[in-house]
Amino acid sequence: MEDLNDSDEIVVTGGKPLNGTIKIQGSKNAALPIMAAALLSEGISVLRGCPRIADVFLMEKILRELGAVTWWQGHDLYLDCSQADGTVIPADFSGKMRSSVILLGAMLGRNHKASTGYPGGCVIGKRPVDLHIKVLRSLGAKIVENGTEIRASCGKLKGAEIFFSKSSVGATEQGILAAVLAEGRTVLRGCACEPEIGWLCSYLNGMGAKIFFSEKNIICIEGVEYLRPGDGVIPPDRIVAGTYLLAAAATRGEIIIENPPLGEMDGILEVYRKMGGQYDIFGGKLIVNGKNTGNPLKLLETEVYPGFPTDLQSPAMAVLVTISGESRIREKIFEDRYKTAPWLCRMGADIRIRNGVAVIHGGYPLTGCTVEAQELRGGAALVIAALAAGGTTKVRGCRFIERGYEHICEDLTALGGLLIKDRGTL
Repeated sequence: MEDLNDSDEIVVTGGKPLNGTIKIQGSKNAALPIMAAALLSEGISVLRGCPRIADVFLMEKILRELGAVTWWQGHDLYLDCSQADGTVIPADFSGKMRSSVILLGAMLGRNHKASTGYPGGCVIGKRPVDLHIKVLRSLGAKIVENGTEIRASCGKLKGAEIFFSKSSVGATEQGILAAVLAEGRTVLRGCACEPEIGWLCSYLNGMGAKIFFSEKNIICIEGVEYLRPGDGVIPPDRIVAGTYLLAAAATRGEIIIENPPLGEMDGILEVYRKMGGQYDIFGGKLIVNGKNTGNPLKLLETEVYPGFPTDLQSPAMAVLVTISGESRIREKIFEDRYKTAPWLCRMGADIRIRNGVAVIHGGYPLTGCTVEAQELRGGAALVIAALAAGGTTKVRGCRFIERGYEHICEDLTALGGLLIKDRGTL
């Protein structure tokens, strides 16, 4: 385990219910594929309300390596891809972020050639790229893998009918990005239905693409000769909104989310309601009352959208350890996403993993101690647990949290939480 220094930690003093109003940042999972889409135009594309987070900064660096010129105006990200004719993503970049793999389709559509190291960035389980390779080959790309690198080349990509054997957000995005400039018609069947895919299609259609949903899980794309630059707003992040809702539940607090992505949160709100949480929607705002959160869950299963998202499984676990009784969680998306459990147990929780199911005997008091984030959402879960715990908790590895949360300390401090980062009050 890596030894992290004190500058890479968040110090949380817990035991205080959250209370106040918060606004949600732009969506990480929408911004990254839209940044890849900017490569498909030789002009200046704009992402308005883009989150200033580590993963976006890393994708920005990759685009610069490919020849793009980028700059920020507040939270608006400008990408001038007029000279973005590079074809190689350095392994130093691809190894840090899995989302880099979706650049292959855009690079092939633009430059007919691309190479990248194998994507990294996660420790939550196997995330193979076989479906990405399948979709690119189906569209006419030649793929060579040598164990450390993926090399792809093509003439003009050609439309095809492609069926995904399992739901994959990344592979669906890969197919969309590769097909929009392909010759002819592409039909993608068995697509993932996450909202971020809809946002990507909307942005590309604004660039002149011809993408439509013929029915659930089926996306049809008529290839076009060229795309103009894009200009669109990044939606609020449903996972960040869910994180703060669960933080209110864990602390038995009351908060107002000003700009919730309401149409995207049904699966999250249903689980919150089953825990005993209450909410109301008024004037487009989500009014959260977590005071009565106290019902254990017989079984919470992560699902593809619109079910309960795997990205909120660890934060939900942090809530359930505060609820008396036995709860169970079955992680159905990634096989190794219980890495937060041992750290919660160090704080006083009783969690046992049996046959892939986390059995939680909740209600034992949590006590602050030193814990370590090992991945993005698990780190957010430890912050939630720290807010609910007695005493002071040091959450090390906050660099993981910064991959997806722009200002988690400031946000939670605005809601009355007591958090310090880098030994300085935020």
